Amino acid sequence: MSNESADVLAMSNTPDAIELRHLRAFVAVAEELNFSRAATRLYLSQPALSRQIRALERLVGCDLLRRSTHRVELTLAGDALLDRARSLLADLDSALATTRSVGGELVGRANRLWAPVALGAPDAEDLVGMRSAYEQMLAQAPLPAETVVLPANCGGVPALQVGADAELPRVLHLHGGGFVLGSAYGYRGLAGALAGAIGAGVLVPDYRLAPEHPFPAALDDALSAYLWMIEQGVRPEEVIFAGDSGGGGLVMSLLVALRDQGLPLPAGGVLLCPGVDMGAIADGTSPLAQHEGFSTMAKVVNWYIGDHPIDDPLIDPLVADLTGLPPLLVQMATGDPVAPGARQLVENAERDGLRVVAELYAVDTHIFQLFWSFLPEAQLALAKIGDFTEGLLGQGEARETV
Repeated sequence: MSNESADVLAMSNTPDAIELRHLRAFVAVAEELNFSRAATRLYLSQPALSRQIRALERLVGCDLLRRSTHRVELTLAGDALLDRARSLLADLDSALATTRSVGGELVGRANRLWAPVALGAPDAEDLVGMRSAYEQMLAQAPLPAETVVLPANCGGVPALQVGADAELPRVLHLHGGGFVLGSAYGYRGLAGALAGAIGAGVLVPDYRLAPEHPFPAALDDALSAYLWMIEQGVRPEEVIFAGDSGGGGLVMSLLVALRDQGLPLPAGGVLLCPGVDMGAIADGTSPLAQHEGFSTMAKVVNWYIGDHPIDDPLIDPLVADLTGLPPLLVQMATGDPVAPGARQLVENAERDGLRVVAELYAVDTHIFQLFWSFLPEAQLALAKIGDFTEGLLGQGEARETV
């Protein structure tokens, strides 16, 4: 660091152990002056963020922040470092962005990861291969640092608890895969990112898949997992439902089922590129069923439906009365063939008096949030999920403590 002003002493050498994540953590806390918001911004738990700040302070040899129960302030040393760290990180990010190019390389990378799954032609003979391809795609998503993964048995339903520690989960995530693909193990990466964004542990049940287990097996398992959370002592108003793709549709089915059975509803629902247009997909008239990358979805959905009537509101959320359901966040992608159905869901929810936040991201990738580790739009989407759920869970004051 050069001696740029009379009140800042030059450092002869930058300690080799300082990592970029240390500087990013410091800048985030210094800009927010709040550990919980900075942790959400970086998709970290607060303990992990605090450890990174402490590591940086040990390496530079002085305190950069003053901490109290409800307040964070910069020290003089921290103030001296902040602008220089910002500049360094901005220059590095610019260099990386240029290297990756602005011509859609990152979205292209996400779509290339999808290709082996989306372009397949599943039938009863190669379903095992399709499941394997989906798991291989999911396996390329990293697990966030400091993430703990524990097995759980939720009323007979196997599941994984994913989060920063072993506390009881308050997020129930129903994974995607068109009701025939996907697993809790494969979704550890996204669940970990959600845990960091929301600031709470995530439960991912391994609900039964079609065609071996058609409707209502997946819904029954999701209900069992939620009731297990309540039995463990988590209050319904402290629970968030989340789901991606078909899992988003399953979230809506679960909400309708809980309301109809007079059971307690969660604080809200988060739908990531939800696949909800079940009737139109099943009869081949949905944009999803007509998309070249998802041309077999009609077959897949009919595997899930089995012999059950398609106009059952517990199967097709677009024919359901949504009155009385909790607030929803619906995230969509401009080039995603499930987006028209998601937009219709938003309109129906508003019609029925729900509080709905709809977000549209300029990407062509289905479940783009899976690629949070490198896709800026996915990182923004996770931050928005944190903002939405923080308001629902009333964590504002509680999460000020550092």
